[in-house]
Amino acid sequence: MPVRLRLRRLGRKDRPYYHIIAADSRSPRDGRFIEIVGHYDPLTNPATIDLDQDKALKWLKNGAQPTETVRAILSYKGVLLKLHLTRKGFSPEEIQSRFETWQKDKLAQIQAKKDRLAAEEAVRKSEALNQESKRRQAIEERIRSKNQPSVVEESAPPASE
Repeated sequence: MPVRLRLRRLGRKDRPYYHIIAADSRSPRDGRFIEIVGHYDPLTNPATIDLDQDKALKWLKNGAQPTETVRAILSYKGVLLKLHLTRKGFSPEEIQSRFETWQKDKLAQIQAKKDRLAAEEAVRKSEALNQESKRRQAIEERIRSKNQPSVVEESAPPASE
């Protein structure tokens, strides 16, 4: 029974949410599975990934083949790094220290992206507020000019002859 690590789609139309599962490769996408390894929400920025690394590593060591998307997720979370270091014969302490170093760098990159996105959103909001205030001032000016009584110059009475 060839086992694959793959995504199982959940969620409503146009709002996908996935479980990362270990399943027989012959079963349908949303059909029977052996075990849930994690969750993946692609709609957030950056994508939310909740992964049990020990389960994923166990399945990879037992020969499970990940799909392309799951392979990218496992690489993003560092599971493939742990598998590589294990296969190279490093001690568990060395694997853990290298993984922690890698994880600190990765978390710094993720936080930098979150900060950049927050700053861009703040700039976008301030520009939208400025444009809205300009529109509001233009509308108020038109209303004022419309409601002001027009100043009509009184003409002198006609000269009598």
